[in-house]
Amino acid sequence: MAGSSHGHTPAAWTGVIISFIGFCVAGVFMVAANPLGFWAGFAVILIGGAVGFAMKAAGLGMPKESAEMAAARARAGQAQVSS
Repeated sequence: MAGSSHGHTPAAWTGVIISFIGFCVAGVFMVAANPLGFWAGFAVILIGGAVGFAMKAAGLGMPKESAEMAAARARAGQAQVSS
């Protein structure tokens, strides 16, 4: 797993940071018993997901793996299991 770069993209980082801020906002307002603030924080969480998805669609996410690379990964996995 150390060789993969899962989540190490601008799209992933931006989406997670925005969602984390929304989570914190929703948590503060939940403790403060303010439903409007809670739902505003929840909306920010959803916006974070949408921003991450839009950035991925714009090419800032992980590139698609080619069939050749997938086959090489499968062979490498089989070699590790049989060793």
